Amino acid sequence: MHFEYQVEGGDFSNAGTTSSVVKKMMKQLGVDSAIVKRTVVALYEAEVNIVAHAYRGTIFVDLDDTCVKIKLEDEGPGIPDIEQAMQMGFSTASPEVREMGFGAGMGLPNMKSNSDKLSVTSVVGKGTTVEITNFF
Repeated sequence: MHFEYQVEGGDFSNAGTTSSVVKKMMKQLGVDSAIVKRTVVALYEAEVNIVAHAYRGTIFVDLDDTCVKIKLEDEGPGIPDIEQAMQMGFSTASPEVREMGFGAGMGLPNMKSNSDKLSVTSVVGKGTTVEITNFF
């Protein structure tokens, strides 16, 4: 099964919508609840990063009998230093984003700890691609 979702930067009222849809879909397919939870946490963090940091993005979700693969591609400023961005507590979120309760610097670390496989690539001035894989 393949699904595609669009995400708009700055649209905090819809942040997490894709995560909710994927959670419901995985539950309906009978995926183990621990895997559903890990997947949804990782996806939510990645989705919120698009909303908080990018202009727009696309989320691709592929489900089969063995795993869920999620690819998020955004158009935005990119990440100059991925290794630094992976550090717990590091954030480039604006003061406005922090006032809304986001931008604590836990996004990428939470994605890593809730993914069996995580890949983050970025081009400054162009955007970022995050790939999350969880096996069943």
